[in-house]
Parts: sequence; C-alpha cells; structure tokens
Amino acid sequence: MKRILLALIFLTGQQLIQAQPLASVDKSPLDQVYFPEGYPSLKLRNTKDALRMRVIYSRPFKNNRAIFGADLVPYGKVWRLGANEATEIDFFSPAKVGNVKVPVGRYTMYVLPTEKEWTFIINKETDIWGAFKYDQAKDVVRMSVPVRVLEKSVDPLTIGFEKIKTGANLIVSWDTSSAVLPISF
Repeated sequence: MKRILLALIFLTGQQLIQAQPLASVDKSPLDQVYFPEGYPSLKLRNTKDALRMRVIYSRPFKNNRAIFGADLVPYGKVWRLGANEATEIDFFSPAKVGNVKVPVGRYTMYVLPTEKEWTFIINKETDIWGAFKYDQAKDVVRMSVPVRVLEKSVDPLTIGFEKIKTGANLIVSWDTSSAVLPISF
C-alpha cells in the first residue's frame, strides 16, 4: 500500500512539474563583469583586492545585422548599451569618470553613439527597460571618447575591464566598433 501511495505522489508531482510552462531562453543572455576581473573567485582565495565595480548587461548578437548607424543602434540616439534592461554599473568605492566624482552606488549606463565618438552616460535611474524613459536630468556624468574601428568583428556585445595605473578602462566592443571609458579610483 505504501508503494502504491508513493508511486501516486511521485506521478502527481511529475505531472505538476511538466504542467508548468518554462521560460524560453533569452536571445540576449544576461552577463556581468567585475573589476578586479573575476572578483568572486578572487574572494574565495582570500585576496586583499577590493571589489571596485561591476557591470550587469544583456549581450545581443550581431546575427548578420547592421549594428551602428542603422535601425538597431542609430547614431545620435541614446542606447541602453545592450539589450533588454538598461545596462547597470555598480561602484563599490568612490570613482572618477573624467573630472566627475561618482559616489558609491548603482547606476544605469547608456551610450550616445556617433560614427566617430561615443558619449558614455552614467545615470541615477535604475531598474529601467531599454532607454525609453531615459531622463537626462538624472545624469551623473557624460564623457565622450573616440570610437576605434576593429579589424575583426566582435559578436556578441562584450564589456570588460582592463587594469591601468589609475584604475580601469571599461571596454565596450561590438561588431567592428570599440570604445574605452577610463575610470579612476
């Protein structure tokens, strides 16, 4: 009798699990990068390196599309710097972008791209989808940097950090474009 009861409970549980619709896999997976690079594993090794910042973003793929200056990322319009939710940057210690001091906190990061330069925008508004409700009045800093043309196409959108003497370069690359935002501590 116990076996029959257990079998019924198991089968009922299996039916409930199978009846639940599962979310489909996102076409632009969520990713995050840390500075210093690989911080979670560094922390496990009892490193003395302090966590300085983290970027959370969705990584769209090129998929044979025209990216910059086209419908996907038009020149002269604020872009969420990824897909889905606007890209977020967390500063875990005070930082400086250009000549602007940025306090510890969580911010949204956008880019205003043109053919020759990108203006990086760090904004106080968080938890926002895309750039549809972007509010320039909430900007903390704007900094324009030149765009580099890459010899080889990068796919998907990739954001990373490069250690420099004064802090880190935040590097954004997609398709044949790349831009570097210097951040100091």
